[in-house]
Amino acid sequence: MTRRVWLAIVLLLAAAGGMWWWSARRPPVIVWQGYAEADFVKVGPTQPGLLTAVFVARGDAVAAGAPLFTQDDAADLAARDQAAQMLVQAEKQLANLQEGGKPTEIEQAEANLADASATLVRTAADLRRGEILLPKGDATKQSVDQLRADYLSAQAKVEALRAALAQSRAPLGRDREVEAQRAAVKAAHAALDMAEWRLGQRSVAAPAGGQVADVLARPGETMAAGAPVVSLLPPGNIFVRFFVPEAAFSTLHLGDPVALACDGCPADLSATISFISPRAEYTPPLIYSESSKAKLVFLVEARLRPGQAVRLNPGQPIEVLPTGPHIP
Repeated sequence: MTRRVWLAIVLLLAAAGGMWWWSARRPPVIVWQGYAEADFVKVGPTQPGLLTAVFVARGDAVAAGAPLFTQDDAADLAARDQAAQMLVQAEKQLANLQEGGKPTEIEQAEANLADASATLVRTAADLRRGEILLPKGDATKQSVDQLRADYLSAQAKVEALRAALAQSRAPLGRDREVEAQRAAVKAAHAALDMAEWRLGQRSVAAPAGGQVADVLARPGETMAAGAPVVSLLPPGNIFVRFFVPEAAFSTLHLGDPVALACDGCPADLSATISFISPRAEYTPPLIYSESSKAKLVFLVEARLRPGQAVRLNPGQPIEVLPTGPHIP
């Protein structure tokens, strides 16, 4: 067999082997480039004021409710005290309107009524005697008429003094005055609640547990309402942002699971797609792969399980692998 024949056989075998390898090779692994990102919680005062103290530093771990910073509260303390005194005044005015007369005034009214009642009893007895004596001629009609007038006068005086006693025992204020003062008491309560709330806002605590990512202001600075003083990073606020080509965009859906890979990360790291951008872009804002080329991509975000989010740091390069069938 000639050399050319052997060479032809070798080439045929090589071609057959190449065709077998090409047909049997595994499809390339789909990997999307991304990075870890976070939603920082920037904590600031609810009202303007002078920053007096900051209790945390960058990198500190804080629990929910831990004190972060305080503001000058002198004006709010004075406003709270003033509101408290106004409430006391309004309550005393209401109590005064709801009370009756003084005890001595009521005793005097009772004594006057008792005196008038005794006079009524006496005039009634005189009238009865005069009416008995009139037919016998022992009393004149004029004297009986006078006795009757005295009796009626005494009766009217008793009724007047009874009404005066009831007035002394009744509340001093009219119904509308009492209702108006009750409204004033409610308004004073609301003013005090507002003053106490404003005072309480001068001491700001962490709304959630996490790590202090940054301290943005120092004691002595005058802060505007809402201006951030401390930036917090709760572990659950870390997520992954990655980019997929247009060909695979239609295969992704909210709630789809994806696997994550990075240097030093555990093998079971995974996340769930929480956002898919409706608009395409040509270049991701961060590119960690030298082989990436400018191409049409879509921004996608995925949230990790609460226990796994703490394993990532914002800005860390992440490789995202689909866990289901996707179009490359």
